[in-house]
Amino acid sequence: MAGTSQTTPDDRGGSHDERSDPATDAFVAHRNLLFTVAYEMLGSAADAEDILQETWLRWAGVDLDTVRNQRAYLVRITTRQALVRLRTLGRRKESYVGPWLPEPLLTAPDVAEDVELADSVSMAMLLVLETLAPTERAVFVLREVFDLGYDEIAAAVDKNPAAVRQIAHRARAHVAARRPRGAVSPAESRDALQAFQRALETGDLQSLFDLLAPDVVLLGDGGGVKQAVLRPIVGADKVSRLLAAGLPRIGGAVSVEPVQMNGCPALIVRLDGEIDDVVAMRMDDGMITGLYIVRNPEKLSRVERETAVTR
Repeated sequence: MAGTSQTTPDDRGGSHDERSDPATDAFVAHRNLLFTVAYEMLGSAADAEDILQETWLRWAGVDLDTVRNQRAYLVRITTRQALVRLRTLGRRKESYVGPWLPEPLLTAPDVAEDVELADSVSMAMLLVLETLAPTERAVFVLREVFDLGYDEIAAAVDKNPAAVRQIAHRARAHVAARRPRGAVSPAESRDALQAFQRALETGDLQSLFDLLAPDVVLLGDGGGVKQAVLRPIVGADKVSRLLAAGLPRIGGAVSVEPVQMNGCPALIVRLDGEIDDVVAMRMDDGMITGLYIVRNPEKLSRVERETAVTR
């Protein structure tokens, strides 16, 4: 899932040309928003960057005098391109080795302060969004996360506003039935992560077991490149034993670093100084109900430098 070699304005922190023009200025102003839209629809930063390239190429040819709302117009281009890519990704995932997990992003600490944004880019929510049909996912993201009007969404997904309202209602109910059951504060998440890290450091089976909900699910994504569990592991006993056996002693060649990943506390595990995997979690009512371990090297390029996400 490597991105294109081309660049868009400001993808390295500034425009690639010191001379600015209205089209470039508008794209740069909304670039982080467009990336976030594409990422939430696709769960892949590499594919989101490709979508931004396609958006820029189309935007550069638009007559700006005909555009009333530049933000909405750019979001519409991004959404349409992401929908095409989403259907392609669906076919690609059918042949993926083992569970498919979203590409983790190292995010700034202030992302966690925007509770709705942090929730929308969390690994747990992205996995819920994976269960929606492409158009449902687009409508949910644009309405519930970015608060676009139904008319704007209708233009982006080529539906009429009445149909979009029905899709939004259906998608909202679908997500509500699957999202985390009890709200957890950032402080509670950090405390749980610290306790989880201590349990890993000591290999304390009982401490691990006590942190896990009875129906906890562990998913591992090695992409057929790195060894990982090929099926979900369910149940506190099985998950705690697997974790205790997999990381019996932290120290020496193995180190663990707490970070903010996708707006939530997570761990980066290094082996001999090199990133081996990222561990993210889902919490419900104070217990860990989901553990997501990403080992596929193609998905670990965004875990050492912050990626800007915004609404």
